[in-house]
Amino acid sequence: MAFFLLRFLSLLFLTTVSLLSALPENALVSHLPGFSGTFPSKHYSGYVTIDEKHGKNLYYYFVESEGNPVKDPLVLWLNGGPGCSSFDGFVYEHGPFNFKPGVKAGSLPELLLNPYSWSKVSSIIYLDSPAGVGLSYSLNRSDYITGDLKTASDSHQFLLKWFELYPEFLGNPFYISGESYAGVYVPTLAAEVAVGIKAGIKPTINFKGYMVGNGVTDTVYDGNALVPFAHGMGLISDDMFQGTNAACNGSYWNPNNQLCEEKLSEIDFDLQDLNIYDTLEPCYHSTASSHVSQRRKLPSSFRRLGETDRPLPVRKRMFGRAWPLWAPVMEGHVPTWPELGSQSVPCMNDEFATLWLNDEEVRSALHAQPKSVTGPWELCTDNIDFSHDAGSMIKYHKNLTVQGYRALIFSGDHDMCVPFTGTQAWTRSLGYKITDPWRPWYSGGQVSGFTQGYDKNLTFLTIKGSGHTVAEYKPEEALAFYSRWLAAAAI
Repeated sequence: MAFFLLRFLSLLFLTTVSLLSALPENALVSHLPGFSGTFPSKHYSGYVTIDEKHGKNLYYYFVESEGNPVKDPLVLWLNGGPGCSSFDGFVYEHGPFNFKPGVKAGSLPELLLNPYSWSKVSSIIYLDSPAGVGLSYSLNRSDYITGDLKTASDSHQFLLKWFELYPEFLGNPFYISGESYAGVYVPTLAAEVAVGIKAGIKPTINFKGYMVGNGVTDTVYDGNALVPFAHGMGLISDDMFQGTNAACNGSYWNPNNQLCEEKLSEIDFDLQDLNIYDTLEPCYHSTASSHVSQRRKLPSSFRRLGETDRPLPVRKRMFGRAWPLWAPVMEGHVPTWPELGSQSVPCMNDEFATLWLNDEEVRSALHAQPKSVTGPWELCTDNIDFSHDAGSMIKYHKNLTVQGYRALIFSGDHDMCVPFTGTQAWTRSLGYKITDPWRPWYSGGQVSGFTQGYDKNLTFLTIKGSGHTVAEYKPEEALAFYSRWLAAAAI
């Protein structure tokens, strides 16, 4: 008996050593320029080649959980665009570091530990997708002509190959998450993963559910969301709302008569100087050099709106539109930022991420290819020619939730880019029974938003006072609902 027990323990030891040796140690991040402390958990980064013939490589940065990486959930994070790097989430939202301005102008930023990092309770993979975005690239530029369905397929291939590199995480509960246009990326990828599991594709991913924040979903619901949002927020008058509603017959996304178009143009003119990503945030229609002086002229109470305790303030965005606010983003070809015209590109203070990620020493530490291979890192790129070819996401949400996958749909309630009014409407349209009636949820003893739970493990949640990128505007509250939802605890 002792012999068999000894043999069993020996086999167990050898299996454990084998799993540990499977870790791609050449992907281990040992240091990062700007950070002088000790990482609170292990970090890995590098490329997964999903097409050897084309040299198509997707870049990832993997942060192990600071809790118990053996058991804690594993979450994939995707930023939207389409064409925006997931380093947006890493640098400005819920990554392990906060970025502090360097000592001298133009110097690399200092990295400090983020007390509200989502790696406190989960392991996270930040993925730049599709190829041509962020640090991901292909040696065949035809791969930069893509769309929803191809991006989902490529990301699924990435996951299968990633789990081959990190097999010890196959048993962890796995979730897919993202925001903005990832409202398309997340459910389409989730569907690919679910189909792969049913088909017996190996390795078998322990997929449990998904999260979408302020996500693009459906032409009609998203397109019709803004006018009721603007009225409810006191941004347009009762007369404007009632007149527009009557002229458009309640349908704003596709105006079918001249009077409706005129009424919508009046609303667009009325809202044009607001920050589309957060109506509480200042919006400067001026050159970058005069931002500071104009900000100082603002009343102190207004200047403080949206502020957090981060070393860098929440990024200020300016958005002058080349298309009407009510125009849907979901029709066929999706314009990349530069296509929208010089007056329509969001004005983001991405100076620190751009400086950091284009430094060759930083790229070397990140195991990323030099700029000569990938081109310079941009938050949102025009490298890709992207088509929206998946249609409405509502059918995806229905299919996934009916199969039992958990879904958290959350919205910053001051986002005018993808207003919560449309998101709340489409979640209700699924027709699921309400299991947790509308109520406030709390963080730090304060009301942090409102939530409603549905049958089929579907939850809708708002974050009070937040804009488009929730973890950026409300980091403490974001970690609160994120950790509770992953733990299947009451939010």
